[in-house]
This record gives sequence, C-alpha cells and structure tokens, in this order.
Amino acid sequence: MFVRIGTVTVAMRRQTRGMADLHVYPDRLEIRLTAAEKVLAMRRAPLVVPRHEIKSVAITADPWIWIRGIRAPGAFVPLTLAVGTWKFHGGKDFLLIKGKQRSAVVIDLEQDETEGSDGGEFARIIVSTSHATRLIEALRLVDPDELAPEGEAI
Repeated sequence: MFVRIGTVTVAMRRQTRGMADLHVYPDRLEIRLTAAEKVLAMRRAPLVVPRHEIKSVAITADPWIWIRGIRAPGAFVPLTLAVGTWKFHGGKDFLLIKGKQRSAVVIDLEQDETEGSDGGEFARIIVSTSHATRLIEALRLVDPDELAPEGEAI
C-alpha cells in the first residue's frame, strides 16, 4: 500500500486485507469498496462525498451503537458485519462495519441534494478502519495546498 502525503510517497505494509480504500482529496472523500463489499452492499460505484458536505467526523470504539434504522439493501451479521444502506425515519445511512474489536469513523453529512455526490443520498457514513486517526487528520486539513491534487490514500 502506498500513502501519498504531499509530494512524498510512503510504502506501507497492508494490514487490513479486504477493506475499502479511503482516499481524501482537496475537494472530496472517496470510499472505494472491494468487490465483496460491492456485492454485499448491492452498490456498484464508490461513495463520493464533497468535503463541504461533511458536518462532523468522530472516532468511536463501538460502531454498533451508532446503527439506526433497518437494512435495505445490504448485509448484516450481528456484531460481526454491517455493509450497505440503512434506512431510518430521517433518511439513509451507509455502513461499512467489520469486526467486533475495530474502531470506526462516523461521518455526519449535510443532506444537500446535489448532482454527482453521495452526501445528499446519506445522512451518515460509518466506516470501520484501523487508520481512523489518519483519516480524521486528513479531513481536518483546511488548506487545499496541504493536500496533493491526486489525494491521500488512507
């Protein structure tokens, strides 16, 4: 796995096999699902969220308490796997939670109905990742010049 920070590329050993790739660009966050995750979530395209639609980002040690609503469509094995769309009274959430011991990032979004983004589609995105702090640090960067145009892979 290669991580690009500014103009420096750092090679890292991939610790999480079979996990989605998270890419932070100056203008958007992209979540690229693996083939298995695409099948389980019944989704073909990656999630693309413009950065201006992100209201808040938090790390949680227990992502299972953040699940709200019912699965439609997606896959769910209690306390083991939650992948796909969850519908609730106020909208929809996208979940990509794997494992009992892994922390997750909870991204709350504004519900703008804009073309070409998934921010208007979902109210919240929950992704389990072992790189939660790096994701939050990359999203926290306010100056687009600090992030390379080709983005940062997390």
